Amino acid sequence: MSTSHATGSSGALIATAEAHSAHNYHPLPVVIASAQDAWMTDIEGNRYLDMLAGYSALNFGHRNPRLIEAAKAQLDRVTLTSRAFHHDRFAEFCARLAELCGMDTVLPMNTGAEAVETAVKTARKWGYQVKGVPEGQAKIVVASGNFHGRTTTIVSFSTDEEARADFGPYTPGFEIVPYGDLPAMEAAVDQNTVAVLLEPIQGEAGVLVPPPGYLPAVRELTRNTGTLFIADEIQSGLGRTGATFACEHEGVVPDMYVLGKALGGGVVPVSAVVSRHDVLGVYRPGEHGSTFGGNPLACAVALEVIDMLATGELQQRAKELGEHLHHELGLLPAGTVSEVRGRGLWAGVDIDPSLGTGREISERLMAHGVLVKDTHGSTIRIAPPLTIAKEDLDWGLAQLRTVLAG
Repeated sequence: MSTSHATGSSGALIATAEAHSAHNYHPLPVVIASAQDAWMTDIEGNRYLDMLAGYSALNFGHRNPRLIEAAKAQLDRVTLTSRAFHHDRFAEFCARLAELCGMDTVLPMNTGAEAVETAVKTARKWGYQVKGVPEGQAKIVVASGNFHGRTTTIVSFSTDEEARADFGPYTPGFEIVPYGDLPAMEAAVDQNTVAVLLEPIQGEAGVLVPPPGYLPAVRELTRNTGTLFIADEIQSGLGRTGATFACEHEGVVPDMYVLGKALGGGVVPVSAVVSRHDVLGVYRPGEHGSTFGGNPLACAVALEVIDMLATGELQQRAKELGEHLHHELGLLPAGTVSEVRGRGLWAGVDIDPSLGTGREISERLMAHGVLVKDTHGSTIRIAPPLTIAKEDLDWGLAQLRTVLAG
């Protein structure tokens, strides 16, 4: 049994990766060997403050002791049965996640993209069987700037040409309207619309928060037209914004939550669609599934995540630290930052282009021991684990100030 770890310099390992892996990512030039809570260590022993948290997959920090213990305990029992058989963690996982969401029914998958695909299929099937849309005419309305995943169907309704180009022919059945534009949304929803699919806050687009009142108005529109409102809370959910779900800030309860990332605690991939009986009840055996979806190991870890969220302590911590984060970002000198957006422990920071691209700023921050990730243009995203110590957050922000001043 092999227990060896990769050896060599960061440069050598990066060169090997470049030679033997597809170039579908452009990671920062750092090779992580270990991590704990908000800190990561590379193979040379350099420490970095993680201000990205795996795009919110690591909301509870690296190797959270409760999650690791839950995983280890389950590894000694059973890890996979497939859904051909019941296992003893599945019922509790579904019941507890439904309770957390205030819903009835759970359909577990693995990745966020699988969950979004499941939501799309569910909405269409519900539209034909329940709403009475003519076969083949179901339409789903989405927003420009969206990021819901990278499958063929999902990139078909992306407005990001980098994610979309050269992957056609594209899946029909989607209409794209500007994010935050209520009149455009009202014009798009018609008798054949089965769902509106939105991110309550658009993460990949630069942590864009919609105008106040937009989400409640969309909720009212969908209710009045007999249309499903699907909230993709894969990045925004499970504590990130200072509430269990970002929709809560606007007093909105969707018809369906799409969850992923933090649901697996950064330990295993876990995703789910959570909705009402009358929505997910359209499925019959054999119509949809996943070999690994809802497996015992995933359920064990996710149950611990649900327990951690049930107290509300992490949500409150994200709220309080988030207020501090946004206050400090608001004090950045004029001429260095053009806009700061976000909610809770989540921020999109538009750096003045004269100081560099988002990639260049990220590389400079890496040299100062802080890891973030750029998105379009000169925007960087800040999303540390919800467990980050306040003094560590302040240290990371101090490095940002130094980089911008330099």
